Amino acid sequence: MNRLFFTILLFGLLASGVATAQNPLLIASGSSGDVLPPFVLPTDSVSLPMSAMIPPADRTAPDLAAPVSLPRMAPDLALHAYQQRSAMQSAELASYRATTLIRAALPDTSQYGEFELQRRYEAPRTLEFKAVRFSGDSFVKTNIITRLLQSEVDHVQKDDTSLTALSPANYKFSFKGTSEIEGRPVHVYQVKPRKKRASLFKGRVYLDAHTGSLVRAEGSVVKSPSFFIKKIEFVQDYEDIAGFTFPVHIHSEASARIVGRTIVDIYQSNYQPVTHTTDATQSIPSM
Repeated sequence: MNRLFFTILLFGLLASGVATAQNPLLIASGSSGDVLPPFVLPTDSVSLPMSAMIPPADRTAPDLAAPVSLPRMAPDLALHAYQQRSAMQSAELASYRATTLIRAALPDTSQYGEFELQRRYEAPRTLEFKAVRFSGDSFVKTNIITRLLQSEVDHVQKDDTSLTALSPANYKFSFKGTSEIEGRPVHVYQVKPRKKRASLFKGRVYLDAHTGSLVRAEGSVVKSPSFFIKKIEFVQDYEDIAGFTFPVHIHSEASARIVGRTIVDIYQSNYQPVTHTTDATQSIPSM
């Protein structure tokens, strides 16, 4: 769940303004198949019972019963369930692969870039990216997207993720009511950080009212990571995949002193998670 704060941390990439041509993440040839040097980076579905097995004589025309609806949790119970799910994910997720699509825009200068990559993660602190394709301005690629990736890698390799976790140790939670997101009932909580730290935010989180899984987080950073960044706001959506909760879309907007308004959308798809209990033959190979 700690990747919620990748959005917040990534805007530290703007702190030093324009990157040099010697950025270590770029490959000299720049071809779409280039591999970015290895980085050392640290989905949830509920299987609902179907009807009883259909007798052999009736298998030609199966009549499956509708899925059983889960009871709605009380707000406190949903929050507790979320915390349990988060701990379970940290313990059980061994690795995963995913497709990452990053779209970054600088509206003030009409510059834009789109970068697709393959992501490979192995717990606890291994992350690799393989470039697939890029289109747009090289400035955006070098100074926004590439440095964004480096920011995420640095966070995974070096930071104490317990300091940024969406947990009672870091936040105060206040229940604000029940709503829906795309037809999905959710409990809404206002969150306020216990400390004014650059990696924390104030805003709201939305938990599935039936399972307690994280559906959405939104808000603004309580402390800028740099003098060059004046404001950061974000919305991040999640999906449950194979027993884990993963981010699928992050929309972020920042106001920077050098490059002006910066808009970043990150789409994650094609998750292939591997648990610690999965047969070793199914481990994710290196890129």
